[in-house]
Amino acid sequence: MTTPHSRRYDLDWLRIIAFGLLIFYHIGMFYVSWDFHVKSVHAGPDIEPLMKLINPWRMTVLFIISGVALRFAMDKAPIGRFAWSRFWRLFLPLAFGVLVIVAPQSWLELIEKGETTASFWTFYGDYLSASLDYSIILPTWNHLWYVAYLIIYTFILIALYPLVARLSKNRAALESKTPILFFAVALGPIGIFALHELWLSELLPSTHALFDDWGNHALYFPFLLFAFLAAKSERVWQIIDRLFAPALFAVALLAAWQIFVWSLNEADLRDVPYIEIIASAHMMVVPVYAWACILAAFGLVRRFANKPGRALSYMTEAIFPWYILHQTFIVMFGFWFTRQGLSPVLEFSLVTVSTFASCLMAHEYIIRRSSFLRPLFGQKTHQAQKVKRLETASVKTA
Repeated sequence: MTTPHSRRYDLDWLRIIAFGLLIFYHIGMFYVSWDFHVKSVHAGPDIEPLMKLINPWRMTVLFIISGVALRFAMDKAPIGRFAWSRFWRLFLPLAFGVLVIVAPQSWLELIEKGETTASFWTFYGDYLSASLDYSIILPTWNHLWYVAYLIIYTFILIALYPLVARLSKNRAALESKTPILFFAVALGPIGIFALHELWLSELLPSTHALFDDWGNHALYFPFLLFAFLAAKSERVWQIIDRLFAPALFAVALLAAWQIFVWSLNEADLRDVPYIEIIASAHMMVVPVYAWACILAAFGLVRRFANKPGRALSYMTEAIFPWYILHQTFIVMFGFWFTRQGLSPVLEFSLVTVSTFASCLMAHEYIIRRSSFLRPLFGQKTHQAQKVKRLETASVKTA
């Protein structure tokens, strides 16, 4: 059993898995009919059902993990020092990513759209000058929107921290209301998902542009706040453990249901009995399915991955640079490989292997060895790492 104050290795593993899944999802975006920066010549609807099974919960789980991590980190340091260090640890990668990492994505997107034939360095001047000659906003953060949102959410949590500290003193009284707490954990998040799925996603469509993305804020911030408040409540984690088996069953059942509903798209819907009832039921299935997936994911890692290891230590450091780099590699390799007349399987294999291999080599042989580059990818300098190891060693000795 994990205590509320011990290292959560399970969440470290879940963060790695969630970011790894995000990389595969963005590779999938190259192959579906949905909008993406560049597209494969083999793009079509074939893998869209699989993508739809991941889409309802893939980013929410990252914000939940971030909420837990922020609570543990915020409790360890004076709030002012934490705010300063967290800002620079997130802002530097975001600024560097916007100015350097994302630029090739925009260049290749505009080449594919036929809006430019300029070399990258000629285009880069337009990119930095925020040229209005193109159909996309320049410069842009593309997949790095998560970092921008996390910066804003973090400072909202910092402002709320005194209130959270006062609530923590009354945690025992709050947790004594077990039935209320159980239903809040089991059903409350479904309500947030349902509000977004049934109403806000249509009323306030997703933009990932921060200032006009209120639908996504109404989804992601409540989950971040929930995780922040519940991070050190052993009672909440016990409830999550109790919900694991029902959640796993619900995931299997509801995934099968969704595949059944999507298969109806291939039929003449006028011949399907009770199609209106099926459509209405499906709208309610998605919120339950999304929360069940997250509960099942937490349950799996708590049971099978809550332990340290060399692989975990390495990937905990590596995964954020991989996240920053991966989409640019996908766009670059995808743009080139899809023009070589390859079969779908060979093209997908080459894009996938090239993306992961490039992330690995860039981190291992360039980023982690450079004290200059490390902060630009969200990592501590070698000197800061050394100080932290000495502090940890002194605490253990004491």
